[in-house]
Amino acid sequence: MITTLQDFTASLPEVLQWLGVMLVSAIPFVESYFGSAIGVIIGLNPIVAVAVAVLGNIISMLVCVLTAHGVRTQATKGKADRPLSPRRAKLKERFDQFGVPGVSLLGQLILPSQITSAAMVSFGASKNQVIVWQIISIIIWGAVFGVLAALGVAVLS
Repeated sequence: MITTLQDFTASLPEVLQWLGVMLVSAIPFVESYFGSAIGVIIGLNPIVAVAVAVLGNIISMLVCVLTAHGVRTQATKGKADRPLSPRRAKLKERFDQFGVPGVSLLGQLILPSQITSAAMVSFGASKNQVIVWQIISIIIWGAVFGVLAALGVAVLS
């Protein structure tokens, strides 16, 4: 099955292979980790697979962070904070416990980077700090899963 998939994608122009992995990686819950694994499985060089997966995930995360920041800025102009829903209160509690680095690095075990980054910004975290730590997290998760996928493909070949 893997060989058939690799043969099919090999028939496509290289740019389309990269673009496909990049677009898939922009989808929440797929992200850089599954995107890099998909890229490796379809036959891309693992370095290229991780790079395009990371890029796709970073682009979608940036859209979410910048949108959340803009919405929060407009919504909070001259207004007092409202009470949080129970779900958001629990998420804020985790944010307060682990901070931006912890939520960025560990949050992807629970929620996509797009959701965690937007939530952190909506709680008042620094937009720039969230972006930096999310990029670090996206790179780490993408590289780990890209290596694991490359090792798995090597074993199956």
